[in-house]
Amino acid sequence: MSESTTPTDANRTDSNIAVEHDVEPIRIRDPVAEALAVLDPGDPFIVTYADVVKAAGHSCPTASGAYRIVQLDLDALYPDDLPVRSEVEVLAAGPRDDATYGVMGRLISFVTGAAQEDGFGGLAGGYGDRQNMLTFDAFDPESADPTFRFRRTDTDEAVEVTYHVGDVPDGGPALGNLQQIIDGTASEDDRELFADVWHGRVQSVLSDDSLFTVTALEH
Repeated sequence: MSESTTPTDANRTDSNIAVEHDVEPIRIRDPVAEALAVLDPGDPFIVTYADVVKAAGHSCPTASGAYRIVQLDLDALYPDDLPVRSEVEVLAAGPRDDATYGVMGRLISFVTGAAQEDGFGGLAGGYGDRQNMLTFDAFDPESADPTFRFRRTDTDEAVEVTYHVGDVPDGGPALGNLQQIIDGTASEDDRELFADVWHGRVQSVLSDDSLFTVTALEH
């Protein structure tokens, strides 16, 4: 990792996140925000990985995997236009109570707005409705790895992304320092080594496209 990504107080940014990761932000329009004059018409929300870290409360290969799943799905579905909240349906191959699918589903919902029955029902007449646009156990995947499908409700185009989480670098023995960090018995060197390895794994997920398979689905 470069010095700019070493997690020290000296490198804290305005987001108050101790480590910066090199990944493009996600830009997504929100018709409700535009209607309520939160955004100018046509302007997107800009969602960074740091935003997703705040939503999750931590940074890890699951959180970074969810971010990349959203990014790759939306890039494939909207090659020439900005994606639009309330027009993106999300289908998860696994159940909501699964440790991986549950966390990923929540973070994907944070970015896309797609939600289950408890989601935003839209403005008068249902404008911008996001209810029932996130479904778990929606299909049988070909892989045991986390798999999500995104579908554009305006065109019915769909894209599937599989995250090969088993191929993420394991980090080696330094990850064993976590228990000492939690116990408060780790040295500063132990903490720094763990942080470098942990955030290096996250950066691998954010930058290595070979960890993901993107498939356009027929409709």
